[in-house]
Amino acid sequence: MRVLFHVQHLLGIGHDRRAALITRGLAEAGVAVTVLRGGHPVPGIDYGPAAEIVQLPPARAADSSFKTLLDEHDRPIDDAWRARRRAAVLETHDRVRPDALLVESFPFGRRAFRFELLPLLETAKAGGAVTAASVRDILVTKAKPERLEETVSTVERLFDHVLVHGDPELIPFAATFPAAARIADRIRYTGYVAAPQGGDGKGADGKNADGDGEVIVSVGGGAVGLPLLRAALAVRASTPAGLDAPWRLLAGPDVPEADVRALAAAAPPGTVGERARPDSPALLRRCRLSISQAGYNTVLDVLQAGCRAVVVPFAAGSETEQATRARLLEKRGRLAVVDEATLTADTLAAGVARALALPPPPPIPLRLDGAAATARLLLDAVAYRQGNSR
Repeated sequence: MRVLFHVQHLLGIGHDRRAALITRGLAEAGVAVTVLRGGHPVPGIDYGPAAEIVQLPPARAADSSFKTLLDEHDRPIDDAWRARRRAAVLETHDRVRPDALLVESFPFGRRAFRFELLPLLETAKAGGAVTAASVRDILVTKAKPERLEETVSTVERLFDHVLVHGDPELIPFAATFPAAARIADRIRYTGYVAAPQGGDGKGADGKNADGDGEVIVSVGGGAVGLPLLRAALAVRASTPAGLDAPWRLLAGPDVPEADVRALAAAAPPGTVGERARPDSPALLRRCRLSISQAGYNTVLDVLQAGCRAVVVPFAAGSETEQATRARLLEKRGRLAVVDEATLTADTLAAGVARALALPPPPPIPLRLDGAAATARLLLDAVAYRQGNSR
């Protein structure tokens, strides 16, 4: 079975990380995967040796408003660039001739890429491929009602399935997509796409390792995480009551090198500043407290680690996804929330105190095999389609 997977990240790295886990899950199920990768390559994210990666001319958001998209030369994208991207996308489709087309986010997001996604979907449908959207559990709230109608219309016309990478026991898709009932026949929950969490939390020699008893401060890719790192550094300097522990600040790949050096230079004794590490989930399993934003992947790492946590949801512009997730988990006693709009050393210190006062986090019985479930759903859909066509 051949799957063509279109992936586009614009600011953070969460979309790319989740797509890489799904790609590896598909490959482990014996599927041949070709990834149309539309964002800039992200250090440390591995799609696996079996996948074919077609790097499209990359695009990124100029800022958190997402209003301006920049090309690989940091110039606003134009019609010539769009034509070049569309041609590369369609040429790859014609070469691969996929049995299934998986599209990340669209039509629930990535509307700016309709110029290539609509022709791709129409071509795939005409060729008999199963078409599916890959979407996270929580969507950004849309202010314009007409966008909701456009999304439903596109799903009804071009998509066989909507694969929701979440668990309705935690949050149903309808909670952030009011028209979910109208496309209920297409919605399939895969469970959460979580990274494997092997190991016992100790070092290779069986002894305590990095992260043991530490406060771990992380900001994902870091494109919008510098204020949190600076606030954490200010809190560390005052050493909150009851938290005389080593602190480790992890700067993502999008934090400029000059800022990383400045953070390291300003770090008081007992503080380590370094780039984000591939073993971050293991650090969380060993830590005393996690301080982070509230993206999909980060929160899953925190939940699996079972550590106390403070989250500062990214909420610039019209972003609502992280705040929705954070407040939901706060109500369940899983973490403490500090609003980004009011983030200071004092408010973060207060959040740390609230998190430390929480009882040990209770387990949440979530489905975490979303990558494998995605592969099973696509395999079944293709088998059903091909069986009925004989």
